Amino acid sequence: MTTINIRVLRHSAFYTPLLLTIQAGYLEQQGLQAQYDIASAEKPVEETLLAGEIHVAQSAIATSFAMCERGEDNGLRHFAQINNRDGFFIVQRNAGASFDWHDLIGQQVLVDHFFQPLAMFRYALHLLHIDYTALDAIDAGDVESMDSAYRSGQGQFVHQQGPYAQQLDADGQGRVVAAVGDVIGPVAFSSLLASQDWLTTDMAKAFMCAYRKGQQASLAMPAEEIAALLADFFPQIDQTVLTTTIASYQRLGCWTTEPSIPRASFERALDVFEFSGLISRRFAYKEIISSPPNCTV
Repeated sequence: MTTINIRVLRHSAFYTPLLLTIQAGYLEQQGLQAQYDIASAEKPVEETLLAGEIHVAQSAIATSFAMCERGEDNGLRHFAQINNRDGFFIVQRNAGASFDWHDLIGQQVLVDHFFQPLAMFRYALHLLHIDYTALDAIDAGDVESMDSAYRSGQGQFVHQQGPYAQQLDADGQGRVVAAVGDVIGPVAFSSLLASQDWLTTDMAKAFMCAYRKGQQASLAMPAEEIAALLADFFPQIDQTVLTTTIASYQRLGCWTTEPSIPRASFERALDVFEFSGLISRRFAYKEIISSPPNCTV
């Protein structure tokens, strides 16, 4: 077996197509075994890709916007989609029988302030004609810190990715009342990133064969079967919660069987970041995105 080094920006059931590629044996069928880890300050994605320390990474097209703003080209390209929708949910404490997004106005909302989730959340509010400044938006830190702050009683709402949101629901800490993805619709959210040189290799072609199977399984398999396969990735998450999370993402339409990043979804992502003033121009598709390697097996 040949080792393929895979690094992810975040670890979540949201990235099930990639996780199934690793865990369901699809890589082994191609003669590959995964070395999987999570990015950190000491192990950043772009630098380690450029240095050849890793082969492929879970990322997002928005991570390349800064490079384009500088007029540079580092040779990295997003070559396949993982998620074609936002994967964050709204959890409400003491939720009533119904929820309206306008219920957030004037309330303390723990918002994920990482660059992409925040931009997407603000854009969703814009589409709903809600001024972000009308909320008492709180930056409680990273994912774990947000979860802890909410569990300790801070905020009436929290903006979280699964399975954190679903675990809060299961623990009686609130109820999942909305999904940002339902508001924005298809958008280039999560993607696979690699160097253009690596994308021409036999390893890249073999990986793509495996990844296509991971994508297909994410939609074809019942959520409980996926949860059982991914259990080792989420030892602290109850299997019922993991099943609920995966089913929620399947219903939301985050995953598709087509690896190519759609141009319409790319343009929607530019809309999001343009609205927040985070980009000064609309980048060309080819500046950031490449076609997936051909699967030759």
